[in-house]
Amino acid sequence: MTPQLADLFEFLRFPSISTDSRHAGDVRACAEWLVDKLTGMGLAAELHPTPGHPVVVARNAHVSGRRTVLIYGHYDVQPVDPLPLWKSAPFEPEIRDGKIWARGSADNKGQMLAHVLGVEKTLREQGDLPLNLIFLFEGEEEIGSPNLGPFLLAHRDELRCDVIAISDTGMVAPGMPTMGYGLRGISCCEVIVRGPKGDLHSGLFGGAVANPATAVARLVASLHDANGKVAVDGFYEDVRPLESWERDMWAKVPGVSEADFLKGTGSPGLFGEPGYSPAERTWARPTAEVNGIGGGYQGEGSKTVLPAEAFVKLSFRLVPDQEPSKVMACVVSHLERHCPPGVTLEVVHGHDGKPYATDPHSPFGKAAQDALREVFGKEPVLIREGGSIPIVQTFREILGADTLLLGLALSDAQVHAPNENFPVENFEAGIRLNQALLRCLSVKSEI
Repeated sequence: MTPQLADLFEFLRFPSISTDSRHAGDVRACAEWLVDKLTGMGLAAELHPTPGHPVVVARNAHVSGRRTVLIYGHYDVQPVDPLPLWKSAPFEPEIRDGKIWARGSADNKGQMLAHVLGVEKTLREQGDLPLNLIFLFEGEEEIGSPNLGPFLLAHRDELRCDVIAISDTGMVAPGMPTMGYGLRGISCCEVIVRGPKGDLHSGLFGGAVANPATAVARLVASLHDANGKVAVDGFYEDVRPLESWERDMWAKVPGVSEADFLKGTGSPGLFGEPGYSPAERTWARPTAEVNGIGGGYQGEGSKTVLPAEAFVKLSFRLVPDQEPSKVMACVVSHLERHCPPGVTLEVVHGHDGKPYATDPHSPFGKAAQDALREVFGKEPVLIREGGSIPIVQTFREILGADTLLLGLALSDAQVHAPNENFPVENFEAGIRLNQALLRCLSVKSEI
């Protein structure tokens, strides 16, 4: 095993699950490991406490007149449930079939550490970096980055930069260099429907008392029309239409055809908003999704019960120029209007984040494409990402800098699911990409 892979394996062994308070010590230990690693490379690294999990900041010796680049990543990971579906222990990384299997391997420890190790390699070979660098790593991305915005405001001056780079997204196909220039936003909520004061016998009371589980099912069904379009009044009001050049460009992108989506997902068929390709639906159209639903008896066999309450967890992916709070207000109004009689409704708001889009043809965008072209030997593909990194728009608003999204994960990475994985060759390419990126961004001409 190479020293770089050994570092990654050590990093992956921390069960840094940010949403689970039982792992708060593991999250902090992971942050401390990062500080030690960065300090050992010769960078000035600090661990900054927050009301939640720590932020890690590191930098080289800044030289006046040089461009400043901030590289962001997150060291927290998703829960591993359901554990029985993992083929190997989620926090004991293994290499099988050329891939690293572990929670966080793709999201985001593998991609993030590739940048760290790229800097380490450059420092070892050159003795210096070609520009001023800031590393900013947080431990709360998977729970919506609740403390990073306030941290940015408090440290705005010392985090000033010309451009930001993030590798926390994906490649459209193996070996195909991919740059993202947009991210969907998100707005989440949990809907709780309550009926009787306790569970009831479905034979004695069924048909006379409203069933909260049935009410939840009706509410969920009301969110879309029969063709898959979101049926919430006002939902599409502020949606920025796709540009014709984007539709033409994406039609030529490999690996995102209907056949590719079917093969990659294992779904028996595709379904979604009419008039758009699968790529357009996931990259540039808003959605309403059920992330969890429950109520009543969940055990083996039957229990003839009328549940006292039921719930559904919803998330709405948003696109420019949608505002999360405005969309959620439309959703709440819709749910209240469609709530059946005989039950009460409570909507608990979750995390949210604004959508993001920038010009991929800007000078910084072109420099990033030069780096991708150099490392992968192919013309980069330009896409918008279907996922959300809420802090990216906050970076723009507070630091005044745009973000380059240089994804290294593949579509079968099983991000947020059992058996998360990351190709060894992509990890190694990420190290080279960091070196090429810093070099290309340091060139002053045309930027």
